[in-house]
Amino acid sequence: MGEEKIQGVIEAILFSTGRIVKIKEFMTILEISSDEVIKQIGNLQEEYKKESRGLEIIRVEDGYQLASKKEYYEYLYPAFDKRLKPTLSQASLEVLAILAYNSRTTKADIDSIRGVDSSGTMYKLLEYNLIEPAGKADLPGKPMTYKVTTDFMKMFGIKSLKDLPDLPKYKLDSNRQIVIDELVEDVEENSEIKSNNSDEDNIENTEN
Repeated sequence: MGEEKIQGVIEAILFSTGRIVKIKEFMTILEISSDEVIKQIGNLQEEYKKESRGLEIIRVEDGYQLASKKEYYEYLYPAFDKRLKPTLSQASLEVLAILAYNSRTTKADIDSIRGVDSSGTMYKLLEYNLIEPAGKADLPGKPMTYKVTTDFMKMFGIKSLKDLPDLPKYKLDSNRQIVIDELVEDVEENSEIKSNNSDEDNIENTEN
């Protein structure tokens, strides 16, 4: 099968399924290697980058999906039921952030981190399919754990949770308050500089 035919089949599959199609699925259907799948989809992605095209192929973990380009959202939104658009509150963003950085987290853990009950917020996020159950925790009572979904990654434009920005390092001070390590290091460095300068001044004054 030639490259153009392979790309045509890939395009047809992505369009017809309307979902994330795993690389392994393409390998089985087309009887080609994973490297060849990635290469041919890469060629298609370059084609879709042209300004005249309204679609793009996005990578989500180990699969791909055909999607409309973000810059055309304002034209597409009126064509759909506005009730389908997730409205993410500050509480929703907090829960999503916790689960994005801590997969398989229980509701009790989320409540503890936020300091409030998250039942209503989590119900909404489950309804929007932005989070999903991730199995039982090995804890007393076997509470359910949760994680973010591929829909979450599509919404925020990331291929994998590995693409999330690094969190700043932190530690607890003597009052059990969170202190960012980077800030602490800066303060300590400045203190050392001041201390060294002070020692040098003392030495000069003694010599004089």
